[in-house]
Amino acid sequence: MELYKKYRPKRFEDIIGQGAAVAFLSKMLQEGSLPHALLFSGPSGTGKTTLARILAQELECDPGDFLEINCADFKGVETVRTIRRHSLVRPLMGKVRIWLIDEAHKLTNDAQNALLKLLEDTPDHVYFFLATTDPQKLLRTVLTRCTEVKLRALTEKEILVLLDKVLQREKRDLSDTVLDEIAKASEGSARKALVLLEQALHVEGEENQIEAIQSTSEQQEEAIELVRSLFSPQKDWATTASLLKKLEMEDPETIRWLTLAYARKVLLGGGRAAAQAFKVIDIFSHPFHESKHAGLAAACWEAIFR
Repeated sequence: MELYKKYRPKRFEDIIGQGAAVAFLSKMLQEGSLPHALLFSGPSGTGKTTLARILAQELECDPGDFLEINCADFKGVETVRTIRRHSLVRPLMGKVRIWLIDEAHKLTNDAQNALLKLLEDTPDHVYFFLATTDPQKLLRTVLTRCTEVKLRALTEKEILVLLDKVLQREKRDLSDTVLDEIAKASEGSARKALVLLEQALHVEGEENQIEAIQSTSEQQEEAIELVRSLFSPQKDWATTASLLKKLEMEDPETIRWLTLAYARKVLLGGGRAAAQAFKVIDIFSHPFHESKHAGLAAACWEAIFR
């Protein structure tokens, strides 16, 4: 299991660097005054969805009643209509039903307008947790109906505390120089710090570890953008081609596995993007050991235009 998943905090006490947000949520829980619409905002990798999941546990929400929607893939008004229909259903096992709407700023304006009534008249057994890196892109009417929980980028010192804890648990060690490089490259993101830590632990020698950190930091973000471009309804080959050129030093097989993992998640989520996800899985099922980057480029073209 990847380090960022293995060491995802399970309790409020495990959260590093978000004391104000944790204190705010804990106080509302103790007072029984938790709003039914919360907006978790802040930079990527700082714990928005993690805090939402911990809060769901505190509310005694059964896993079957905790539903996550990623608006990068499901952003239309039909998504909100589906939520509205299911919100009338009582919890299956626990006390409440919770929808975690991730990347909420990617909802269309029509979808956001459709969400307003739900946020205003939420059933007693339902909570809506919206998460976003870009709250200013949400309609003001949506913002005013949510209580915002602001998260911030972690300091390099806080990142180093996190890295030290994980290394102790893993019974591994890295030089201070490498750890400082990870803290700097993580840009305040706990998730990114653990991804970079894992890359460094897979190579020997300080110089190679630093090189791995620097290359991974840039290429992982570009690889993720490449995968997302395959699901773009605009069929924008120019963007995809540009990303492929930037990834010429990256292993095509690594990108293939990343694509398959992303497409599987979309397929299991259902909705309009499921058909595209099935097509992408079919196209990317064959390895690029021989065709390498040419095979990757051809697969991307086929995924967009077939």
